[in-house]
Amino acid sequence: MPPAKRAGPVLNRRAPIPVVVHSAPLVLPVCADPIRDGAVAFKGDRVVEVGTRASVTASFPAAEELRWTGMIVAGLVDARAAGSVSRLAAGPGVTARAGVVTELAEPAGVPGISYVEVTSASEEEWETRGRDAVITAIREVDRPCAVGIAAHTPDPQVLEDVAVLARTFGLRLLVDLDRHSPAALDEAGVLGPLCHVAVSRPLDPGERKLLRLRRTVVAVCASPAPDVLALLDEGNTVALGTGAGGTGGVLEVARGIRQHARELGLRTRGLDGRLVAAATMGGARALGMDRGKGRIGSLAPGTRADFAVFDARGRYPYTALLAQPPCLGTVIGGAVLPAA
Repeated sequence: MPPAKRAGPVLNRRAPIPVVVHSAPLVLPVCADPIRDGAVAFKGDRVVEVGTRASVTASFPAAEELRWTGMIVAGLVDARAAGSVSRLAAGPGVTARAGVVTELAEPAGVPGISYVEVTSASEEEWETRGRDAVITAIREVDRPCAVGIAAHTPDPQVLEDVAVLARTFGLRLLVDLDRHSPAALDEAGVLGPLCHVAVSRPLDPGERKLLRLRRTVVAVCASPAPDVLALLDEGNTVALGTGAGGTGGVLEVARGIRQHARELGLRTRGLDGRLVAAATMGGARALGMDRGKGRIGSLAPGTRADFAVFDARGRYPYTALLAQPPCLGTVIGGAVLPAA
């Protein structure tokens, strides 16, 4: 038997993806308690471990570490933004957004969902050119699972057809409650877990209950918003958005809500943490990106490596964050971006 030959080099073998560790005096995973002297380890675009700096660096002793001052926070989610604008205009710390666009060819900016705007004023206009234009855009887009429909039509028949179209293609829906009542949307078949609504006006108890029963996330897009505490206390899932023309970011919206609640003399214990959760996990829920591998809005093994770093310190981390400290940097899918 001839002697065994040594195997030659294996061609096209990819180098292993390194683990990278980001650490800071404070880490806010949002889905868990704050971690003092914490760290986040990720491989590629996925988080592999979140914990104290000592435990994470012990798990990955060869990993490159980037040490930040301040606090690392799960990436913020703007649940109702003006459009697919650049990251610089998305607000500090925002790593995903629901942007309303007129054409899907517009640049995506930060990740999230681009909602194609439907504005047909009548069923005839929709039948003539609206529906085909939307279907063509959806079929040709090169961003699967990142497309939705913003139902801004005033016609109830078009609303019904849009709801059917969204279910057929598995698309998410976004509706502004300044245009339609929850009852009208429910009658058209729009409400449900695949839909979230943007609101900048108070909702009465019946409207809040209907949205809760339909498991429809409420994206609050204005401050003051007098019934945010009622939404939270009654069990509605709340997200935050900057609205059609907002530029200040979701933390500014959260800060305005807290300030207004205090001016009204309302009970605000624990409100800061609930508002940060709305700006992160609530937004992820609105976009349907809160579950499974690659989920956003929190930091835990399996989530997408999205987070922001703020120059914030203090005994009460959520309160410090709502003071709108400077954003030192943003990480989206594991890629470090400079501060805006």
